[in-house]
Amino acid sequence: MNETNRIPSEMLALTATGTGFENLKLGKVPTPQIGENQLLARVDAAGVCSSNLKLIAQGPEHPFLKGWDLEQWPAILGDEGAVTLVKVGEGLADRFKPGERYAVQPAVDVAPILNRERYRNNAEGITKCAVGYTLGGMLAQYIRIQEEVLAAGCLVPLPDQRMPAFAVSMAEPISCVISAQDRHYHLVKEGAQAPREARLGIKPDGVTVVRGAGAMGRMHAELALRFRPGVLIVADYEENRLKKSEKVLRGRAGSCGCRLSFVSPDDLEATVMGVSNGRGADDYILALGIRKEHQKALALLAQDGVVNLFGGLPLGNHILELDSRDVHYREVHVVGSSGGDASDVAKTVGAIAAGEIDPGNYVAAVGSLHNAIDVLGMIRDRQLDGRAILYPHIRETPLRMVEGWNGEMEREFLQERIPES
Repeated sequence: MNETNRIPSEMLALTATGTGFENLKLGKVPTPQIGENQLLARVDAAGVCSSNLKLIAQGPEHPFLKGWDLEQWPAILGDEGAVTLVKVGEGLADRFKPGERYAVQPAVDVAPILNRERYRNNAEGITKCAVGYTLGGMLAQYIRIQEEVLAAGCLVPLPDQRMPAFAVSMAEPISCVISAQDRHYHLVKEGAQAPREARLGIKPDGVTVVRGAGAMGRMHAELALRFRPGVLIVADYEENRLKKSEKVLRGRAGSCGCRLSFVSPDDLEATVMGVSNGRGADDYILALGIRKEHQKALALLAQDGVVNLFGGLPLGNHILELDSRDVHYREVHVVGSSGGDASDVAKTVGAIAAGEIDPGNYVAAVGSLHNAIDVLGMIRDRQLDGRAILYPHIRETPLRMVEGWNGEMEREFLQERIPES
């Protein structure tokens, strides 16, 4: 019997029917039906992202919902996942085949095509929509891949169809880091009379600082090694996070000739100035949302230095002071980004397949869809230092806290929890 014949009429999914945790529900909903230009995919693994908390808190006023009535049209949450095609619409049969596996870029950079009447003002002025918001999400057993996703190129093929499902699911958060680092730029000249060139990325042989060693900060530190900085400094007040960073980075840094330093923020200025002979940091990544730390970073930049405001600041406490003389005389740059696009996810799955980053370093918990609401509460309460990966097609299981994850662990975990027929 093929996969299409086994698709159930109902599936398990996490839905939001309004604002607040009280309007989250894990339960059975109809399995999506597809049109001729749509795809149906099985969700093999799904990550739980903190961005869901904004949807839960804001409901129809969220920028991606634009008045969408959740009570009338509940949203299926989940913007991170790995999928396998199980059914292909007739109009797409020449492009897609059942059994193919993909990553998904949830930020869909096209205007809504379907259901425009469900948005405020018939979706007038909306140029972007998102998976896990008004497009069905991946905290579910199946997902309909709609015209919007395909039009934006957000269904991303894998460089290796054997990639573990959790690794593919991790591509979205990792792609945000890759997108951010690609926004760094330094001006270089090959000679006195040569033209200036802007080179993207972290400065080779320079001094790079990552302030904040949570999971996203540790991703930044690991991916920074792609550019071979001379010195990489990771700063955090939590000793356990620094130890995790050192465990991830030590072997990789040695192979690319990078010196590592793990310090308390109280010692950061002295460390930066010491290793740079008083010049300052060439690249400074703020992987946390604390205003005073953002402000401090601006004062620690070298000539042509870059500060990346990766960690967003809360509304009302988000204004920084910028010394215009630093921009004018020392030519410093301030960059930032909010997520990535399909090209970043494509680059990320390539980096994972090539071993440039180990996504298992950032998995903190694994479980079934039944754990989704509890995991969101843990994220809200800052009890989870890493991603939770949920497997939609296994039987209900307690959430397992882990210190990393890999393909063999995934296979054993899934095999032990295959539901009875």
